[in-house]
Amino acid sequence: MARRPASSAGGSRPLTSSGLHHATSPGAFQHANYPNNNAYIEEDEDEESDTEDLFAFLPPSTADQQRDAQKHSQELLHTAPQYPHIYPNAIPPTPPSLSYPLPTFDPYARFPTDIAGPSSLFSPPISNIPVESPPSTISQNASSDPYRMRRLSTAHPATAETRPSRTTLSSREIHVDLPSSPPEKSLEIDHPHLSRRKRNLSSTIADDTTTLDLTPSMLEEDSRDGSIKMEFDFDAINEEDSPFPEVRASVSNIDDPEMPVMTLRMWVIGLVLCMIGGSLNVFFNFRQPAPSVSPLALLIMSYPIGKFFAFILPITTYRLPRWLGGLEFSLNPGPWNIKEHVLVYIMANVAIGPPYAINAIVVTEKNYNISVDYWFSVLLVVATQLTGFGLAGVCRRFLVWPAGMVWPQNLVTCTLLNTLHAEDEEAPGGITRYRYFLLVLTGAFFWFFVPGYLFQGLSVFSWLCWIFPNNVPINQMFGVSSGLGMSVLTFDWSQISWIGSPLMYPWWAEAHIFTGFVLFFWIATPVMYYTNTWDLAYFPINDDNPYDRYGNYYNVTRVLDGSHRFNATAYEEYSPLYLPATYAMTYLLAFALATCVLVHTVLYHGRSVINGIKKIRVEPDDIHAKLMRNYPEVPDWWYLVSFVGFFLLMVVVVEIWHTSVPVWALLLAVFLPVLYVLPSGFIYAMTGQGISLNLLAQIIPGTLLPGNPVANMIFKAYAVQTLLEATSFVQDLKLGHYIKVPPRSTFLVQGVGTLLASFVQVGVKQWMFNNVKDICSPTQASDLTCPHNQVYFTASVVWGLIGPARQFGAGSLYQPELYAIIVGAILPLPFWLWQRRYPNSWVKFVSTPVVLSGVSYIPPAGGINYSAWFATGFVFQYLVRKRNFAWWSKFNYVTSAALDSGTVLSAIVIFFTLSFPAGGVSLKWWGNTVFENTADFHQVAFKAIPSGGLPWP
Repeated sequence: MARRPASSAGGSRPLTSSGLHHATSPGAFQHANYPNNNAYIEEDEDEESDTEDLFAFLPPSTADQQRDAQKHSQELLHTAPQYPHIYPNAIPPTPPSLSYPLPTFDPYARFPTDIAGPSSLFSPPISNIPVESPPSTISQNASSDPYRMRRLSTAHPATAETRPSRTTLSSREIHVDLPSSPPEKSLEIDHPHLSRRKRNLSSTIADDTTTLDLTPSMLEEDSRDGSIKMEFDFDAINEEDSPFPEVRASVSNIDDPEMPVMTLRMWVIGLVLCMIGGSLNVFFNFRQPAPSVSPLALLIMSYPIGKFFAFILPITTYRLPRWLGGLEFSLNPGPWNIKEHVLVYIMANVAIGPPYAINAIVVTEKNYNISVDYWFSVLLVVATQLTGFGLAGVCRRFLVWPAGMVWPQNLVTCTLLNTLHAEDEEAPGGITRYRYFLLVLTGAFFWFFVPGYLFQGLSVFSWLCWIFPNNVPINQMFGVSSGLGMSVLTFDWSQISWIGSPLMYPWWAEAHIFTGFVLFFWIATPVMYYTNTWDLAYFPINDDNPYDRYGNYYNVTRVLDGSHRFNATAYEEYSPLYLPATYAMTYLLAFALATCVLVHTVLYHGRSVINGIKKIRVEPDDIHAKLMRNYPEVPDWWYLVSFVGFFLLMVVVVEIWHTSVPVWALLLAVFLPVLYVLPSGFIYAMTGQGISLNLLAQIIPGTLLPGNPVANMIFKAYAVQTLLEATSFVQDLKLGHYIKVPPRSTFLVQGVGTLLASFVQVGVKQWMFNNVKDICSPTQASDLTCPHNQVYFTASVVWGLIGPARQFGAGSLYQPELYAIIVGAILPLPFWLWQRRYPNSWVKFVSTPVVLSGVSYIPPAGGINYSAWFATGFVFQYLVRKRNFAWWSKFNYVTSAALDSGTVLSAIVIFFTLSFPAGGVSLKWWGNTVFENTADFHQVAFKAIPSGGLPWP
């Protein structure tokens, strides 16, 4: 078997349309005056600087910035010198620097004619690192596998008898006139369909093309007109690909529209795995630290199952009776393919996460002692989960179709899918990505037994606190349990990836997030804490519980009346509510973020939003958008019907079960995600960090429905989950866009998977609270302490019970935090004005919403979850990527998926074999107790509460 060419990433890569290079004539288009400066000549790979690959280190620019940059480049080109002796409309060899990313667009690509027309400008490639797209299933034998991904066009060499058609164009005849002097050389294409215009060849030459293939053996001398007749092989020119190197490295630029998608085996595998994964995630939602069954883990598990089904199921085609429609189907339509596989993942990605509304249900039952039945719970979950489904479809033209909306998380999935479906055997001495994945997964599985069971001190690795267990400032700065995590080190992947895998976020986003963490939690928070601002020093520096003026956890039952409403008299007799330092800082940042994200969206994405509303193309279509034209789109009215239908279901829930939530409050609750879905989506698509509505979703009901914590929680659950689910659904729509899945198939599996998973997940929650002893207790044997529910409860007390007027109103202790609303609105302005004045300044890459929102996981996340996360990201996303891009492009995302999968599988085995049965088996030795004998673990405050408690503020 012929070997495929080696890719720029090192080792062999699957063959793609961009990788089919033929022998070239090195000097065909060289000129004595311009020997090596042409933009289309491939540079030596060894001389490439990885720092030029801007996406790794800098954020993608917005569509508005791209238009400004293109206008600026047009002005510069008016004064640029011309090179008519090379091409009639050539541009200088070194074009001016443009705002990144400027999507490349080939006006002569072999696609339908309704695309944007040709341009006289050739947009320079984003990166000169020649990263080839994986072809998914192209590495299989074409003759035996009808489901492989096909080339965009088939090569048909031109002969004297046949002329290539326009749709299957591969080679053309070219007459090169032989002038009397070299400077007058010109090129002319002899083709009946193209005779009316000249071809700007430079516009179709990609950055990794070496030379044009003018085969010497095909030259024929014509003595009459003094010209050379030769064949021009256009297969030597790369076909169009994504302008982003990460996307090119992860996503295929070819498609097979005939590949079976909605197969019976896909539904069986997908639904069974989703029900199992969703159940486990609800279970782990109540644990601290909380590993989770990631959709990537189910993607890995579904691969051998799908291959097994393809092996054992009969290939017979069945036909239903005519009175049932006469539909034909097969249990085994062919090999387990990438589109079936990605639909299983899409189903899992939107369905297996723990529903946010479950927190409201648990807090209502455990903390407010209100009985809730199963049907109220399941219908509440369904309504909150699926209202965002309808909202997501409206955002496709903004967040799915434009190439600039990269969605970094999807690149991990695409890489893994292509690893499983398109990896050939590696060259001698190398290793395939699939084999590497299995090795890392196995290592992660067995390693987690060490920090997760045998030596738990490696997970809570506050080594400096072990040396100085009673030094409060050291424990607060370097601690893990209640400190700020300056010790950085932990050997537990579940701690490192608590806020997301650091191998998945772009480096520039990680730098933004950690910069915000350092500024606000390693500098501002200690300053406020040790200066006793707002009496912070009397409480732990990092905790997710509210406190009273006596230094104890706030006793909510003392300020409730018989109908579970706020009792003002009891409140005056008891205590105001005090927040720990990190909690107070989180609310301060949330106030700033509420206005910052809206102003940022207007400034940086305003014109794109307006154009999208007018149904004007936000960006030129890239190769993936063009290929998706083969499939019918989901009509907007499908999504609108879904949105209205599940909103009406929510109305039914709050009215029948008498939750004291008025319908007008639900209208406000759903208006918030409608307002924020685009700002959140823009940021999430480029950074992997979303925007939460927690603050606004608590302030509004707390102000309009004061003293009613249950109504506050339901309002918050509906608003927050609608936005989260809308973002998740849009992310999966983009993944289907990358893998070329029919949009209507994506629509169906998203809705069905989420609906069925909701019933199962609520059932698992019911079982746990009926059978697990001491659940949600701080001393629960299996660490099922319900950290997320504790945060939810604290917020319900602050905003729903006591209310924003008492907590943040005039004369209150925390009133100064409201000024952050004004600061947040002003914060993006100086950066935006500066980048308009100096377009090439580094300031254009600053994203203030990312800096503010990246630290929103605190609490319940701790400092160690950020410091260890950033340290790991620095190693992989900066050092390894910069110094060994070949290894990074091949193995980075695979490493992330393997570590996640191995850790989750190990945590499941540990719990169900060592912790849960018969009371569990625990190991009592120094390595599992050393961290428990520190001020960090016991949450010791810097100052002691005065006798009689703190005075009323």
